[in-house]
Amino acid sequence: MAWNTEETRRRLKEAAVVEFAAHGLAGTRVERIAARAGVNKERLYNYFGDKEQLFHAVLSDELAKIAAAVPFDPESLRDVGEYAGRCFDYHVANPHLVRLLQWEALAYGDGAVPDEEGRAAHYQRKVEAFRTAQSDGAVPPSPDAADLVLLIMSLTSWWQAVPQVARMVTGPLDLAHRRAAVVEAARRMVSAQVTATR
Repeated sequence: MAWNTEETRRRLKEAAVVEFAAHGLAGTRVERIAARAGVNKERLYNYFGDKEQLFHAVLSDELAKIAAAVPFDPESLRDVGEYAGRCFDYHVANPHLVRLLQWEALAYGDGAVPDEEGRAAHYQRKVEAFRTAQSDGAVPPSPDAADLVLLIMSLTSWWQAVPQVARMVTGPLDLAHRRAAVVEAARRMVSAQVTATR
């Protein structure tokens, strides 16, 4: 019987998402990933090289998934609040992505990460879209476009990054209320600045 390589890779990656999200790069064991996937651990090494390469393959896939599910395009600038709301929805449905990014930060600190150039280029496209909107007068010139992009990313994901803090600050889980707050805050960040007059 022929071995289904793509199916095996998929199962290993799915198992790795769960393990890496729970235990991080340092705490995850290849044996646990293989057992969860129902695959011999030698196949993991054959397909991915080592645990670190598998972590980066998994994180790269997860980042591609959010980019596909919540694309940022010129239409997103028409209603940044709704774009932020869709990002928030994605993080609620896929809390493992924030966990993987937290583990990456712990593993690398502020040092370079694999495929940093490619990821930075993706983020820069968002920054440039905001910068263009600012120069066209559609978005206020402050905060800076790069800061604005990071603020929106933080606004939409931090609820999942520290759910215990979110609960202590905002009370019991009320997703509709939280989403509404994210949408409103994002809209206010990009709305025309009003100068108070007397």
